[in-house]
Amino acid sequence: MSVRPALLAILSIAPCYGNQLRVEFERRSGGGRGLNVGQVYSTLDRLERDGCVAKASPDAAGLVVYHITASGRAEARRWLESPVASADARDELAPKVALALTIPALDVAAIVSAQRDATLAELTRLRAEKSLTLERRVVIEALILAAEAELSWLDRLPDIVAAARPYGVDTDAPRRGRPSRHTTTR
Repeated sequence: MSVRPALLAILSIAPCYGNQLRVEFERRSGGGRGLNVGQVYSTLDRLERDGCVAKASPDAAGLVVYHITASGRAEARRWLESPVASADARDELAPKVALALTIPALDVAAIVSAQRDATLAELTRLRAEKSLTLERRVVIEALILAAEAELSWLDRLPDIVAAARPYGVDTDAPRRGRPSRHTTTR
């Protein structure tokens, strides 16, 4: 799953420390992938540079809380509501839907429906390919089977989506986090 928009989606729920974001990412994405806290902070630095997040002043422990900006909120919303390209679906789609299920006030049924429409359009396009070389036909057949499997999976999601119970972020202070660069050592 793409780290940048996933972190923004989590920040759309509530401000977080960097390590808190790492924990929330792993918890909300269905456990498909771990995330290095260094990757979280480098992504946060880029998000801040791009105007998608803003840092608060360091707390008493020197930890920095990140807040999403309007620009970041719009980017997260676009990512959540945009279908995943079929070529990326295997690595991106299931964790993205898992994350979406945890975000309050998000129409996950509409997200799944849009993805289903996009996958069906791609399947139709693949089935219509003509004049294929033998090599291309092998690839197309694999892509057709993957799209059919994705449609089957998407058709199973309505009951899961209906049972979703979105939740906020864990408000306990993180055990670790990157201290502000401006704190003094005692």
